[in-house]
Amino acid sequence: MYWTLELASYLSDAPWPATKDELIDYAIRTGAPLEVVENLQAVEEEEAEIYESIEDIWPDYPSDEDFLWNEEEY
Repeated sequence: MYWTLELASYLSDAPWPATKDELIDYAIRTGAPLEVVENLQAVEEEEAEIYESIEDIWPDYPSDEDFLWNEEEY
């Protein structure tokens, strides 16, 4: 399983919170690449686990702080 920003972007508008099956269904319905569906299928989940955001699936997902953007300058 591997994630990239491009692959994770297909889940940015997903209906969070969601279960693994709901995310797989969303990815298929929205036409996400097969890699997104395969990555979601490879996620090990506990019974009836609900994911609150992409960070629950991919802990290394970059946050706004990672881009060193200072909004106060603009």
